[in-house]
Amino acid sequence: MSTIIMMNLISLLFSTAIVHSNQSTVPLRSFKISENVTYDCIDIYKQPGLEHPLLKTHKIQMKSSISRNELKMQTGKNETSNKRKIVCPNGTVPILRNTKEYVTNSQVFAEKHFHPLSADSPGTHIAGVRSSIGPFRGVQAWFSANALNVGKDQVSYSHIYIGSGSENQVNYISAGWTINPGLYGDQRVWAFGFWKGKDGKGCYNTACSGFVQVSKVIPIVEPIDLKPGVPGWFRYFIHQDINTGNWWITQLMQKSPDVDIGYWPKELFNLLENGANMVGVGGVVQASRSGSSPPMGNGNFPNGGRLDSGLFSNIDVLNSNYEQRKINSFPVENLLDSEKCYGLRIGTVKPFHRNHLGFFFNYGGPGGNSCGV
Repeated sequence: MSTIIMMNLISLLFSTAIVHSNQSTVPLRSFKISENVTYDCIDIYKQPGLEHPLLKTHKIQMKSSISRNELKMQTGKNETSNKRKIVCPNGTVPILRNTKEYVTNSQVFAEKHFHPLSADSPGTHIAGVRSSIGPFRGVQAWFSANALNVGKDQVSYSHIYIGSGSENQVNYISAGWTINPGLYGDQRVWAFGFWKGKDGKGCYNTACSGFVQVSKVIPIVEPIDLKPGVPGWFRYFIHQDINTGNWWITQLMQKSPDVDIGYWPKELFNLLENGANMVGVGGVVQASRSGSSPPMGNGNFPNGGRLDSGLFSNIDVLNSNYEQRKINSFPVENLLDSEKCYGLRIGTVKPFHRNHLGFFFNYGGPGGNSCGV
């Protein structure tokens, strides 16, 4: 089994006097995992996410309380994990060291971040599925990530998401992987989380306050070094805590315990108290100013085998009673708006054949200059 994260990039730096662009807390320890990427181990009770004005009286929840039956997923592939890169001391959590440029760029991208509850966004194309017959308490999936050639003013990402809308208001949470050179400054795959709450503004990762990091080994945002043609695998679960109402992001594991990365507190939202009206998964691209659209998935149309293009599998939801069901237990809408540049193929299984993929689909394509508006 090949290792998808380049271990020779890992270097450990100990720091005792670092001032952040968005906080003044001195980290207990710092990890520099590449030239421009450093994580500071911050006291969990002093992390910047808790500085949000809606969280002044918030009490940190250390672990999700939802119970979940483990899915058996047998692809034989590597999962994305940074557990060998970052291990913060007990009582601290890894926070990406923000630059002013990153904070500014994240605000720009947050304003134009596409979500399926919004009106059509020029230059944005999607391929995936969603169900709008809620309420839902969560969504989870196993999906491939791939190194792609994405331009500086282009974006390509794949994610799972939940959301609710009412009149002109939207509450929304998304998590997955992205290649966004304009935001992160490189063409690497990055794990990300995004939310839009009651104040109408969106936020990526920990670029602004709101998200509460709990794991000391897996941050909400991290670069994943992938070799061309060799996919990495995400297995994410967004779910509402049955006791607190907070919305957790959990990394599901095959051969080790699941990892609760952190959560978006319920105080941030006004439309998600009793679950989300909509859940979905899929790929999204944003074209350059010139109209050139980047590749999606792994850059191939879904015309071959199950691993020859982008793949989402074991797509499950939690219903209003926190019962786990396949997403196609509910009415499912297929989303594809540019058949010339991208494709979507819902998976099928022959009768009496075993299926370890659950509800699945292949998606993606090469993009191009004539993908439409």
